[in-house]
Amino acid sequence: MSKILRTQPVLHMPGPTYRIPGLVLTDHEFPVPLDHAHPEAGELTVFAREVVAVEKEGANLPWLVFLQGGPGFAAPRPFDRTGWVKRATEEYRVLMLDQRGTGRSSPVSFQSLARLPSAEEQAEFLRHFRSDSIVADAEWIRRRLLADDEPWTVLGQSYGGFCATHYLSQSPAGLRAVLITGGLPPLDATCEDIYRRTYPTVARKNRAYYERYPGDVERVQAIVACLVADDVRLPCGDRLTPRRFQQLGLQLGFSDGFEILHYLFEDAFVSGSHGRELSYFFLRGFEHALHFDTNPIFSVLHEACYTQQAASRWAAERVRSEFPEFEPRAGAPVFLTGEMIYPWMFAEIGALRPLADVAEILAQFEDWPRLYDPEALSRNSVPCAAAVYYDDMYVDRRFSLETAEKIPGVRPWITNEYEHNGLRAAGEVVLDRLLGMVAGRL
Repeated sequence: MSKILRTQPVLHMPGPTYRIPGLVLTDHEFPVPLDHAHPEAGELTVFAREVVAVEKEGANLPWLVFLQGGPGFAAPRPFDRTGWVKRATEEYRVLMLDQRGTGRSSPVSFQSLARLPSAEEQAEFLRHFRSDSIVADAEWIRRRLLADDEPWTVLGQSYGGFCATHYLSQSPAGLRAVLITGGLPPLDATCEDIYRRTYPTVARKNRAYYERYPGDVERVQAIVACLVADDVRLPCGDRLTPRRFQQLGLQLGFSDGFEILHYLFEDAFVSGSHGRELSYFFLRGFEHALHFDTNPIFSVLHEACYTQQAASRWAAERVRSEFPEFEPRAGAPVFLTGEMIYPWMFAEIGALRPLADVAEILAQFEDWPRLYDPEALSRNSVPCAAAVYYDDMYVDRRFSLETAEKIPGVRPWITNEYEHNGLRAAGEVVLDRLLGMVAGRL
């Protein structure tokens, strides 16, 4: 068990402790209200993993809480003391938070939602899984975990940066500093505004991909032709359609995404009993590359990350018609799509079919609360450093810089050295730079 110095009565007892080379890991579970405005409405369990350097296990260190990208993805599971964790544990006690509905935090799936008897009740339940509820959970945990109600530092990656910005807006007293990587969100943009920025960026990534791997133009065309001509089934039993195949473009915005796709495509075909056919290696690799089935919050609440007092009404689907280059055409390169959610996914992806009515209700829901208070943000005094990736495919650089201009204390670091996954690819360097910025060393 962690030896944390406290100057107030213990409000929370840690769980079991484990040791891996260089790190001590401690489990924490916190009962939190489903609806923080109405605590009587029920409870969830939020899981968090404390991570500290082995030589500093008993030290009275400041805390850094990590908010994962997503929505709908659990915090990383540490294997060793490398990357951003190595840099963070030089001076912090780190808390990796499984955001509600993910990992070990009352996980959401079609199975768990089936306990609620109707799509309307399931949708009402899921309305409490946006960044406002995640931040309320974080504050609930901070007040029970930290000595003397001290503030902590937040590191938000991608969607975790959206959460961190809401934190700045809603509960700045709980924050010592904020670090954001690839996740400084637009404060007022609509879903339509966002997709009108991101579709052209995805198109540029496609062109860059085919410039690097020109032979893949024909490979991808051949894959799509096969999917049009044949009823190709994935190992899970779902049919692989051309538009579902195009979703592999979600990989194009990562530093290793081009190579992941190229190596998958180059082994796409095999000679079978009936001639040339798509290989099991390719079909299984396709399933492994996308996580819509295992992380349903990403699908049902993705557009709700942006909605404020408005409904999304399947914005990505509607805006896509403005960019015809994403419709496969004979003789033209097939453009893959990016981080977009479409209504047809809830018919074609077997694990999402039970959530089709829920997704439709949420897409039409108009009464989403505002996520950012411009007046509160204009008074910000919390030091904040944000890595803004110049070529980011998921969070538009221009929106991020507009937001940085509106929040005092936010220092953007604009770089094209890294892609959206800079924290994963070069975490020690990226985090060190941001820490230097908030400390005034850079």
